[in-house]
Amino acid sequence: MRKIIVSPLLFLSTGWAGGDTPKDWKALRDSKGACQIAVPPNWILAPETGSAYPQDPSVGIAVVTSQPAQAFKPISDTILRLMNVPKENVFENSSKLVFYQDRQNPSASDSRSLNVMVPGNSGTCSAHVVTPSSVPEDTAKKIALSLSPVTESAAASH
Repeated sequence: MRKIIVSPLLFLSTGWAGGDTPKDWKALRDSKGACQIAVPPNWILAPETGSAYPQDPSVGIAVVTSQPAQAFKPISDTILRLMNVPKENVFENSSKLVFYQDRQNPSASDSRSLNVMVPGNSGTCSAHVVTPSSVPEDTAKKIALSLSPVTESAAASH
């Protein structure tokens, strides 16, 4: 298993999970208010669905969800094989972070699809980020890696 170079602990050390997330990015919470990600300021938020998109939802989208009853755990190698996720597309699969890139949609070969899961307050937080090639890969990864549970202090101030 390959590990991503930037430790998820770096992202968790700053209060907002996306420690490397630019200050002007927008926070997006899932419909239950339990999990959040950050997206660039030019993205359009659809908070009622826990999603955001860059100008046109047909070319890219970020979705954040929470599964309160689902205990967080790494994905088994068997499940990754069944999902057709090549080992080189698994950036991290640990007890703190699951982060991988899906197979690309053959009809949208110029897009990337990232999936990330982290432990939530009482379950699992997950996000799915699909971006066109016009969105830099590091931006797509920053969006995905900004995933975190909403803290009590953040929930009270929102």
